[in-house]
Amino acid sequence: MANEEKLDLQHLKQRLDLLDERLDNVDSALTAVAERIMKQPINIHLTCPHCGKSIEISLVGNPKFTG
Repeated sequence: MANEEKLDLQHLKQRLDLLDERLDNVDSALTAVAERIMKQPINIHLTCPHCGKSIEISLVGNPKFTG
């Protein structure tokens, strides 16, 4: 029984390692997308529903993350 438990623990460790690797890959992909988006200005155009006046909001990001 101890040998089966040891194999189960090894299998669980392998699966956790794979999950950790996948999460790292997702994190890297999201970071790359966010950095790419932050390099470009974003313009938002809104129209007031009450007076019809147009509003423009411009966002400029910094591609360097400080953590």
